[in-house]
Amino acid sequence: MICTRNLYRSNLVVSSLLSTYNSAHLPFNSCPSISFVQFESFVNSLCGYKFGSLFNRYSATGERKFLSTSVKMVVPAKSGTLTLADGKTIPQFGLGTWKSKPGEVRDAVYSALTEAGYRHIDCAHVYGNEKEVGEALKQAFSSGELKREDVFITSKVWNTYHSRNLVMEACKVTLKNLGLDYLDLYLIHWPMGYKEGGEEFPRGPDGKSIYSDVDFLDTWKGMEDCHKAGLVKSIGVSNFNSEQLQRVLDNSSIKPVMNQVEVHPYLANEDLIKFCKERKVLVTAYSPLGSPDRPWAKAGDPSLMDEPKIQEIAKRHNKTAAQVLLRWPIQRGIVVIPKSVTKARIAENIDIFDFELNEEEMKTISAFNRGWRACALGDISDHPHYPFNIKF
Repeated sequence: MICTRNLYRSNLVVSSLLSTYNSAHLPFNSCPSISFVQFESFVNSLCGYKFGSLFNRYSATGERKFLSTSVKMVVPAKSGTLTLADGKTIPQFGLGTWKSKPGEVRDAVYSALTEAGYRHIDCAHVYGNEKEVGEALKQAFSSGELKREDVFITSKVWNTYHSRNLVMEACKVTLKNLGLDYLDLYLIHWPMGYKEGGEEFPRGPDGKSIYSDVDFLDTWKGMEDCHKAGLVKSIGVSNFNSEQLQRVLDNSSIKPVMNQVEVHPYLANEDLIKFCKERKVLVTAYSPLGSPDRPWAKAGDPSLMDEPKIQEIAKRHNKTAAQVLLRWPIQRGIVVIPKSVTKARIAENIDIFDFELNEEEMKTISAFNRGWRACALGDISDHPHYPFNIKF
């Protein structure tokens, strides 16, 4: 129990809340004892925010003490959710962590969760930053600002772990790095397998990638093993074409609920999205801005955010070109996961739920489709399971 008179009043937020509580609910000049749970519930009902523990418990002598002079407000979730085929829900807007450098991703994830209203973090073993993501999650969860069930975490098994017996091993490594007991969604990152037991990008003396002959159906059996073991709530694929996805659907006891693929106006992927939806497989769009910071970008590559028609639509809505590009997949009913490590950009990206593109604007944006991929991986196009050798 805590005494409201003994609270440290230097924090104006706390003072205001307590003043409101006393004036609205308590006799004048009274000093009741209320539980922390009651006070936290009251604060949440007033402002709609969750916050970390403000008070410590009784000390050894029973003295009541105020623990902190600041209140850490957590911005409410800004994104709506979509329902997966297995009945679980996924926030439609998430933070991507591909290309987020070590030393930057921890603060980016923590800021996204507590300051910008994100509730979905997209990870992968091969990104090399899951330990830092885990540090951010630990900070948010241990402080009481968020609970594990508040945040949807996706990760992916890498190409060098495609053998069935290695999938669970890879999953456990990811869980350890993230500091979690389970993943909300686990994906096969690519249908192509690489040589196992060594580097993540094994290459021969000629510099060419070394492949494995593992069939991705074996990999899928390993995904089902992870699901049955309770390590993951849902499973899916990434970068699978229509034929590959259908093959998994036809040969599985647990169906994939997601296909994460590249989607932006230069690569609208309409046929594949339609194919997935008809089979109750949701789509997540990665590189929704065209991945302008990709390491292999070349001079003369197209730039979505510099397109005059995109900028014109943005000006009409008093939004940025990036926000228009991110609103486009939202209205198509797919999940979107832009990457950023800049606090201002992280907050700006998700600020897209207060406007709507009209039908003509959606058509204008879709008309930019030219089948251009930022992530084509052309150097491995001879792999038996390379996904981009067919139309979709």
